[in-house]
Amino acid sequence: MEELTGNSWVKYVKNGYRILLGSGAACPYTLIDRFLEAARYFTDLELVYLLTIGKTPWTDPKYEHNFRVNSFFLDQGTRDAVRSGKADYTPCFLSEIPALFTENVLPIDVAFVQVTPPDAQGYCSLGVAVDIVMDAAKSAKYIIAQINDQLPRTFGQCYLHKDEIAAFIRVSEPIPTVPVVELDEITLQIGKYVSLLIEDGCTLQAGIGKIPDAVLNKLTGHNDLGVHTEMFSDGLLNLYRNGNITNRLKGIHEGKTIASFCIGSREVYDFVDNNPHVEFHGTAYVNNPSVIAQNSKMISITSATQVDLTGQIVSDSVAGQFYSGLGGQVDFIRGAGMSRGGRSIIALPSTAKNGTVSRIVSVISQGAGVGATRGDIHYVVTEYGIATLRGRSIRERVMELIQIAHPDFREQLLDDMQKSYKVPAYQRDTPSPVRELGDTEIIRLDIQGEDYFLRPLHPSDQRRLQTFFYSHDQATLFQRYRNEPKKMGTAQAYRLVNTDLTRDMALCIVERQGPREVIQAVGRYYVLEDGGEAEVAFVVHESMRDKGFASLLLERLIDVARQRKLNFLTANVRFDNLSMRRVFEKYQFTVQTSEDPSELVYRLPLE
Repeated sequence: MEELTGNSWVKYVKNGYRILLGSGAACPYTLIDRFLEAARYFTDLELVYLLTIGKTPWTDPKYEHNFRVNSFFLDQGTRDAVRSGKADYTPCFLSEIPALFTENVLPIDVAFVQVTPPDAQGYCSLGVAVDIVMDAAKSAKYIIAQINDQLPRTFGQCYLHKDEIAAFIRVSEPIPTVPVVELDEITLQIGKYVSLLIEDGCTLQAGIGKIPDAVLNKLTGHNDLGVHTEMFSDGLLNLYRNGNITNRLKGIHEGKTIASFCIGSREVYDFVDNNPHVEFHGTAYVNNPSVIAQNSKMISITSATQVDLTGQIVSDSVAGQFYSGLGGQVDFIRGAGMSRGGRSIIALPSTAKNGTVSRIVSVISQGAGVGATRGDIHYVVTEYGIATLRGRSIRERVMELIQIAHPDFREQLLDDMQKSYKVPAYQRDTPSPVRELGDTEIIRLDIQGEDYFLRPLHPSDQRRLQTFFYSHDQATLFQRYRNEPKKMGTAQAYRLVNTDLTRDMALCIVERQGPREVIQAVGRYYVLEDGGEAEVAFVVHESMRDKGFASLLLERLIDVARQRKLNFLTANVRFDNLSMRRVFEKYQFTVQTSEDPSELVYRLPLE
């Protein structure tokens, strides 16, 4: 290992070489600046790298005769160069990029890296960026290092011995930071909905940006969370301090957080510095779907620029132009899908360009690239709710996705799908938001130690409602319908789930069985002709009648009715339905006789 001087470059760099630049916050900027000063001595070099968070002086056109840039991911500087044809973009999953180097598909001649000073045994740490850098360095002819005593020293598979380093420079400078983003109302709303899909004991993958931070912000009530993530960022710090992250139930690397690189504030760099509970490994390991799948209840949270109504995901392009890259999204989506109890979640705002463009689309934009297929994603989340895709037919997922699109675009989306025959003609209307339920229409219920969810009944619940109907015994059918109906056809079920929620109300309580939602109770009211009174009705599955579901539904219906200035709620209850009579009496409904001697009329004034 020799100290690099101004005329040493020609010893290690030859015309036509391929050079890897270190990544992210550990990009060796001072080393690269010195190399650029000597660039005039070289021609036809290729500079490859993953991403940076600062300046990219190597993309300056003045170097076009000396080298060409080839990036695996597009940051702002590289994006403009690629779009203008002055740089190249190589799409590749992060899990597979290291193999391009080790299998000589893209052999690396020289690796420019940043490391910590050697320890007593002579080992230097790659610090906050192991990602693709370790494999590139190990396979290179020469490693040239920027030794920085301000680079955090991290643990894991991140060490280079000083004898592996051909040449070096010494610096003492802070590594670049990324400010913590301010969370807005829409991203916080998305975070609330995503948090409803995360259980105690889940293992998380979350990147940088507003949406991952918003999700993490809403997990302070969760327990025994684990972390196996491509990138470690500030959003995780509060969960560590709050005791939400323990890593003790992961099933692999228990007690430790696993990541491949770290980007964020000074605070997060200080946290990972000399922290044995956080390990950094290369993306060939961290992003390997078979490794990801070994984590218990793995949750992949990523974003997209577009989602079409069949479930195709666009994430690396905007309007036919390359925007970012493949990155590790598909690695984690598929790893989470293979994990026992795992879930892949796409979270995104419903619109772009100040609300003028829907991100939920009937057809993806011309030239856009499909990052994840119709079979990859379990859930899509916007500020309007959660769409369940796994195991859902094209018709069902169309309805799921329309109900989380922005209301301004729902009618057009439904029209587009009817024209292409993806939904039948009887599906005419789109759901309306229920503002009276609060800013989140899905309410988590902890009942006898089990999670249930109260939410509006939606058109996408058509098959779920049929399944609920056919699960009833004869007594339940008779008490609810005054007879024993034998069937609930598709069109009839659709009419029942397609309630005009701006006038009437239909709520349900569902149980999640993996990605499957099972309706366990339905409560609704219909506004009568005079407009000031509504009739209430309930049905609860026989196996769920000791959990207070009817009371929970009635409380919400009363609250909505009061907010909508209704005067009365009424209910017709069979005389022998003692359990339902007790529910209405509990909420001060007065009882009156009915023209039908087998029934009682319950009535509640709301003013």
